[in-house]
Amino acid sequence: QVQLVESGGGLVQVGGSLRLSCAASGVSLDVYAIGWFRQAPGKEREGVSCMSSGGGSTNYADSVKGRFTLSRDNTKNTVYLQMNSLKPEDTAVYYCCVWKLTRDYWGQGTQVTVSS
Repeated sequence: QVQLVESGGGLVQVGGSLRLSCAASGVSLDVYAIGWFRQAPGKEREGVSCMSSGGGSTNYADSVKGRFTLSRDNTKNTVYLQMNSLKPEDTAVYYCCVWKLTRDYWGQGTQVTVSS
């Protein structure tokens, strides 16, 4: 059974930092593409960042470029999202996702709230 468990969310002030983690079990992340998505209240879920299975290609939403960094540690089967210079508009539930061909798996989400 595949499980993705996110952690690291919380309440932070504007300009602060958080690091989200996504620990995977039941799947080897080294053969999966990985990514983080977020959903703010009243808005659709949007992609934040994604990385190819080999790690050769990483993309970021324009809104987070230069502030967020996606990484993976295949030895720990864990995905990270380092978030710096946080803004109120970054407030959302953040979801980890991994996918390969037609299969995708999602975590339960972790709340990030940026207060001004």
